[in-house]
Amino acid sequence: MQVIKAKEVVNVPDGNVTSPKGFKAGGLHCGIKKKRLDLGYIYSEVPAVTAGVYTTNLFQAPPLVVTQESIAKEQKVQAILVNSGNANACTGEQGMKDAYTMQSLFAEKLNIPNHFVAVTSTGVIGVPLPMEKIKDGIEHILSDEYEGSSLFEQAILTTDTGVKNSCVQLEIDGEIVSIAGAAKGSGMIHPNMATMLGFITTDAAIDYEDLSFALKEITNHTFNMITVDGDTSTNDMVLVMANGKAGNNSLTKNHPDWELFKKGLKMVSESLAKQIARDGEGATKLIEVHVKGAMNLETARAVSKSIISSNLVKTAIYGTDANWGRIVCAIGYSGQSIDPNRLEVSLGPIKVVKNGLPYPFDERGATAYLQQENVHVYVDLHQGDVAATAWGCDLTYDYVKINASYRT
Repeated sequence: MQVIKAKEVVNVPDGNVTSPKGFKAGGLHCGIKKKRLDLGYIYSEVPAVTAGVYTTNLFQAPPLVVTQESIAKEQKVQAILVNSGNANACTGEQGMKDAYTMQSLFAEKLNIPNHFVAVTSTGVIGVPLPMEKIKDGIEHILSDEYEGSSLFEQAILTTDTGVKNSCVQLEIDGEIVSIAGAAKGSGMIHPNMATMLGFITTDAAIDYEDLSFALKEITNHTFNMITVDGDTSTNDMVLVMANGKAGNNSLTKNHPDWELFKKGLKMVSESLAKQIARDGEGATKLIEVHVKGAMNLETARAVSKSIISSNLVKTAIYGTDANWGRIVCAIGYSGQSIDPNRLEVSLGPIKVVKNGLPYPFDERGATAYLQQENVHVYVDLHQGDVAATAWGCDLTYDYVKINASYRT
């Protein structure tokens, strides 16, 4: 058994969304997709304080509307039902009815109030849900054969190449608290809560206002700092369920272990965000852009996101071309007040720009570095002491292939 020291957050490699006390999950194939699992759930033994962050796309899909309404009633949910393969977005009045039907059927199956069920969908936009298939799936999904966190992780995927999960543990008030998460996301990924689904569970006891505050703050440093292709989806959200089963004193901003809890939540969120960025459709590399020396956080974040969002930067890294001019160009159009004469840029350990001018470097060494699966770009603005990191992936031929035939 892993020993957890005070004021320490420990990664749990084999943890999952059912590691926190009082949670179970599962998934099955109901027929939305041809073969793969497409309907999943998370369930808490007791109603859990639940906070969420949602897509900035103005076309919010019906499931998001239903989920936000549900959380608003008591600031708690007890279950989440997710379908993949169909986004139930841009489906009009029927789409809203279908979202409510999913909610009520699962609530009835669990014998809990409707508003204790959050619903979410992901997949093709503009196609009505195959409700008969979903109804049949809900009817059978709680069977023992369909229980298991790995089944849930698979059931929420679309073009993802693999599941994404993370788990940590820490000690609060003498009790072991677990925080775990699962996510999906591969394409249509861009900063400002898109486009992904993230589900985080914890057995910590925490007030709603404080949980919501922590999630929003951490999202700005994790999920909002990734990009794959610059597209923002209609459906995406991150939900955190906290059921209090660990038995700690309720966490607030005044609790002595408040920062420790936030550290744990950030570790899970950052891990999921990086896994999403690495699994960008057709991607071969994870790109991490580290910006320091900024005058303020806004500048550091804007510059790092500008670089990671640049298709020219992404294609250069895919082609192992140390074309630092594309990085400088992305910094220049970030909209921030930058002194070009102080700029310093490195590709991993290889400095390519100093004082805003070309710096002699070994082209072969730079090419070899860019062949790595994890590429780091370091930028020093030399104008302050604030830093930020953004994550993304390279842009490949396969991205076009995948998205050119997404519906077929």
